[in-house]
Amino acid sequence: MNAIDLFAGAGGFSTGATMAGVNVVWAANHWPDAVEWHSKNHPEAQHLCQDLHQADWSQVPAHDIMLASPCCQGHSKARGKAKGNPQHDASRSTAWAVVSAAEYHRPQVVVVENVPEFLDWTLYRPWELAMNALGYSVAPHVIDAADLGAPQNRVRMFLVLTQSKAPLMLSLPRGAHKPASSFIDFYSGKWQPIEKPGRALATLERVKAGRAAHGDRFLISYYGNTKTGRSIDRPVGTITTRDRWAIIDGDRMRMFSRFECRAAMSFPATYQLPENHRLAVHLMGNAVCPKPVSRLLSAVREAA
Repeated sequence: MNAIDLFAGAGGFSTGATMAGVNVVWAANHWPDAVEWHSKNHPEAQHLCQDLHQADWSQVPAHDIMLASPCCQGHSKARGKAKGNPQHDASRSTAWAVVSAAEYHRPQVVVVENVPEFLDWTLYRPWELAMNALGYSVAPHVIDAADLGAPQNRVRMFLVLTQSKAPLMLSLPRGAHKPASSFIDFYSGKWQPIEKPGRALATLERVKAGRAAHGDRFLISYYGNTKTGRSIDRPVGTITTRDRWAIIDGDRMRMFSRFECRAAMSFPATYQLPENHRLAVHLMGNAVCPKPVSRLLSAVREAA
């Protein structure tokens, strides 16, 4: 089976599809850095760097599955959803490119990934009706990546759209969770003393609370609601587009490396990343977790 990947980003959807035995023949994104690194890791696919509102779908190869991750910033609680915010309005509108592509190509399966708040979008119902008019039944699946093989709690919604009378609700058995300790390398990285001049009081308070709750080794978040730290014996919290998670080991600490972010997202260790740490973290935090995608697409193929 062949697939295309809209809003492909760093390539999590494409990588998960490849793991499931699906050939990714075309991928597109408006961000040049994302297209560059997607093409390095998926050289067999055709690539397009363009605003997909303006795409010429006649130039896209035939495919069985369409994968799409429209921008989530306009839906996510983390970024706010204020009405009249031009950036968020433009972000939400990217979902209509999925309708345009499906209207032209009519693949048997479309899988759309986004935050669960996508279902609360004012225009979600018209969007769903547009896909219904094209012959698609819509089956929403809200998935925590930790349940399907990634060592990270990351809740996302996957809409499985099929050319069928009834929605295809998949059976996705939950597996045992993989802890953060499975990918943290305590013997590498740029460690610093916790007690050093200039260290923020809020950080020291988080470390103190974390020690009381978890001992000498644990994680702290530089933002969010993890004020008491997080055990390394459970999956890490959501990887974001900027440095968030710090490792505490006795009297030293450091931020996650780009390779640990890659592992937390469940990308293979062979997946190429830029040398620039900030760019690599941004690419990973903006990606889809490949292992859950692989499980989901394998279930789709079995049900087809």
